[in-house]
Amino acid sequence: MMDSQENTLGQEKTEEQLNVAPADNSTPGCDAAAPANVTDEKSAVDEPAEASSASTDTTPAEQRKVYKSKKEVIERLKEIAHADENPQKDEVEYLKTAFYKLHFAEREADMKAYIEAGGDPANYKVTPDADEEEFKAEMSVIKEKRAKLFLEQEKEKQENLKKKLDIIEKIKAMITSPDEANKSYQDFKKLQQEWKEIKLVPAEKANELWRNYQLYVEQYYDLLKLNSEAREYDFKKNLEIKTHLCEAAEKLAEEDDVISAFHQLQKLHQEYRETGPVAKELREEIWARFKAASTVVNKRHQQHFEGLRAKEEDNLVRKTALCEKVEEIAKAEIKGASEWDKKTKEIIAIQAEWKTIGFAPQKMNVKIFERFRAACDEFFGRKAEFFKDMKQQFAANAEKKKALVEQAQALQDSTDWKSTGDKLIALQKEWKTIGVVPKKLGDKLWADFLGACNHFFDARNAANAGTRNEEKANLEKKRSIIAQLKAIAEEAADNVQEKVRELVDEYNAVGHVPYKEKDKLYKEYHDILDKLYKELNISTARRRLDKFKSGLKNVAERGLDALDSERAKLMRRYEAMKQEVQTYENNIGFLSASSKKGNSLIDEMNRKVQKLKDEMNLVREKIKAIDDENE
Repeated sequence: MMDSQENTLGQEKTEEQLNVAPADNSTPGCDAAAPANVTDEKSAVDEPAEASSASTDTTPAEQRKVYKSKKEVIERLKEIAHADENPQKDEVEYLKTAFYKLHFAEREADMKAYIEAGGDPANYKVTPDADEEEFKAEMSVIKEKRAKLFLEQEKEKQENLKKKLDIIEKIKAMITSPDEANKSYQDFKKLQQEWKEIKLVPAEKANELWRNYQLYVEQYYDLLKLNSEAREYDFKKNLEIKTHLCEAAEKLAEEDDVISAFHQLQKLHQEYRETGPVAKELREEIWARFKAASTVVNKRHQQHFEGLRAKEEDNLVRKTALCEKVEEIAKAEIKGASEWDKKTKEIIAIQAEWKTIGFAPQKMNVKIFERFRAACDEFFGRKAEFFKDMKQQFAANAEKKKALVEQAQALQDSTDWKSTGDKLIALQKEWKTIGVVPKKLGDKLWADFLGACNHFFDARNAANAGTRNEEKANLEKKRSIIAQLKAIAEEAADNVQEKVRELVDEYNAVGHVPYKEKDKLYKEYHDILDKLYKELNISTARRRLDKFKSGLKNVAERGLDALDSERAKLMRRYEAMKQEVQTYENNIGFLSASSKKGNSLIDEMNRKVQKLKDEMNLVREKIKAIDDENE
């Protein structure tokens, strides 16, 4: 209700009201005895609004007290709330701004301390502020006080309206008796003084009331027969006063505080209206001067608020852009913790930029802040949920890794080198499939796991030191076989295929070679073997089988489980091809061979069946090779 009453509690004149030229109110032939302060012209406006008895705070911003704590603000607010004087809107608004500036500064400092102490911004909760509740309570008292004042002033306006109407009626009565005009002059002056002392009237009645009053005052002056000397003295005195008012109004153009200048101008206009007329030939000139000075001040006042509105619109655009940025981040798919941290820094930077931007237009200021806060809350809510899930996942991963550590430690003293080695290698592979855990715990678990594995493999290496010599001997054997294959490729001899087959079988029968030589030897062997196969026109199936057999050693190194897995895969493939052959053969039995098209289709299906049978033979050979390796 406070805002809705501002026009009543502090009536101000618009520029249009202030810039209406006065009418010609000269009264030739008036009695020269008329006192100088009698009003007989429209001095400042064609029809003024009634001035408010409620004072307006015109203290420049730089002269206001700087409040260093919320308690100081609340104490001043209490003084206003419980004092007899009327609350000043500007000071109340200034106190409100000062309080919330300190309030938000404390909240930001508290949140900063919480974050610096390691707290999660998403989990930060604003604690209730007793000072804010006390502040709101005192503001409510002031609002009620202003509401009461508003009702009192409305009642006073109606009473003042009646009083002024009575004064007009009395002046009208004086005009009806021209002969008695001079005798009733003192009564007339008293009525004028009463008129000046009556201030507030309903705004919708003010202009009409003023016009009627001016009309009958002018008519009364026309009836007066004052002597010219007193009349001229009156005009001269009024000219001096109005000239001084013009100078004061012109000086306001240099006032730094345009708001204060505007309010001071209102007081000058009030004085101008209450000052009597000047000589008729000077009326237009003095009014034009005062009006020109008023226009300068009014335009500065208008431009000031236009500038504020433009700045607020620009602030709204900037804040809207920040809202869109936060909303985009809040809705984006964010996967890892590092990316969440990166996006959190972006959000905090945007929040810091938001604080550097001033207010948006009043009707949008709260809405744009609510939009910004909602987007931030959405982001930090999603972040909290992510880290909650991540902590749960960390816990689950830690339990899995602890289980692997226990298994590895249980195996570390085993002397079953082959089986235990395979199991530890399988545990190491499983370890890689488990996600991350907190670094400190993860480092400890990894150290325990690696220690158990190293303990076993170091013992195995020490026990199997003699096998290295055997691997070196195997390396020499395989190199000898490769040399023989190369020699065969350079000579033309009988039974070449049989010799190649014997050397291939001999090569496959040789055991392991040193690990670092394995890949190089494998490439050299298969290069010469591919060359011989190509030159001797050995079938592709044979090549594939020989290549498969030579690769079985590498599979066998991974343990019996690896060979069994490969055999099971081949068996499934064999059974699938067997079923496919049976399907083709059944379909061939249903086809009629009477047509050319039927014969063509049967031939095509027979070719597919034969191809499948050849592939089945190769798979059987591979299965047999695995069985031989297991033996």
